[in-house]
Amino acid sequence: MTLRDLLSSAPDDSTADRRRLSEPWAAWNAATAAEEPPFGALDVRALRANAADLVRRADGKPVRLASKSIRVRSIIEALLDVPGFAGVLAFTLTEALWLARTSPDVVVGYPTADRQAIADLARSEQAAASVTLMVDSVEHLDLIDAVASPASRLPIRICLDLDASWQGPAPFGRLGVWRSPLHTPAQVRALAEEVQRRPGFTLVGLMAYEAQVAGVADRVPGRFATNAAVSWFQQRSQVELAERRGEAVAQVSALADLEFVNGGGTGSVETTAADPAVTEIAAGSGLFAGHYFDAYSAFSPLPATGFALSVVRKPRADRATVLGGGWVASGPPGVDRLPLVAYPAGLRMVPREMAGEVQTPLVGGSARRLSVGDRVWFRHAKSGELSERVNEFVLIEDDRIVDRLPTYRGEGKAFL
Repeated sequence: MTLRDLLSSAPDDSTADRRRLSEPWAAWNAATAAEEPPFGALDVRALRANAADLVRRADGKPVRLASKSIRVRSIIEALLDVPGFAGVLAFTLTEALWLARTSPDVVVGYPTADRQAIADLARSEQAAASVTLMVDSVEHLDLIDAVASPASRLPIRICLDLDASWQGPAPFGRLGVWRSPLHTPAQVRALAEEVQRRPGFTLVGLMAYEAQVAGVADRVPGRFATNAAVSWFQQRSQVELAERRGEAVAQVSALADLEFVNGGGTGSVETTAADPAVTEIAAGSGLFAGHYFDAYSAFSPLPATGFALSVVRKPRADRATVLGGGWVASGPPGVDRLPLVAYPAGLRMVPREMAGEVQTPLVGGSARRLSVGDRVWFRHAKSGELSERVNEFVLIEDDRIVDRLPTYRGEGKAFL
């Protein structure tokens, strides 16, 4: 059975199956007994269930795969054959050009200043028809024109990036990420008019990523006051953005026939899908489900990935030290960005050392039972960033290895 067949099968949705898939570590450990750490594991049944959950939450709107949260080309290609998924949201133009060889709809989620990649795009008929660039300023258009003049290039597909941040009352202040300078519908329309005025560009899309909703957990254990505050500002931010995004879409649609309006992320699929101005949802983190996404109230993804490290030291009877472990996720430094010790149960990191570049000491009841050469399983905090640490995932189904899937790194690609 091919990977596409595995992911297209009906997901396991019984209570017993979900309970077993939520604690897969012992089964993974047995299935990979012959593997030498460090290595990454990917559970096809959990991935299939998470994919079905994203499609369900999108409520009929297509899900565009955020490639940065996957970084495994075979998984991206297989998911694009699953009903409910359509298109890729890439994170660099060089990556988009690579993916566009087999994926006919790739939007670059961030502006690019890669002159060589722009030149490659401008002279490739296939890429020019498949890849859409993100812009949020006239300077981006100027750069493209400077690399490849309109008279000498194929038309470049363009998407505008609307800033989705929310200016809340004190003490919140500005909430969201520093992305586009285009905050008002009037600013978006002005840039749309400039795109339309210039030869060599085709305006096809609008994007608005509500990071303050999609990327902020609202059910963090032990943080009741913070969770309440997060829920409060997320609800208000969603109402404000729906009105502003709707007006921006109306303004741009008066100038161009938009092929898509993209919004959201794994953490905001339902609310973004409810916005009538949005035609598709960007998501990816909910597929592999790093542990950061355990703390959301709207959904409960299954842990589809994990990685195993070897115990290499016993500095004391109640200590076990694994090789490596400092696989820290991006974002504000904090414990929630560190790997989570998953198996054996009863292990925790040492507060004064935590996850280290070359070693990670562990304490707890299970540490006494660990010996040199044993394994410890971890979950990465986010999702696709784990793929930057391993060359391949061993694909597990029904407690056995069924395939090996190279990551971008395993294919010799490093896009950032």
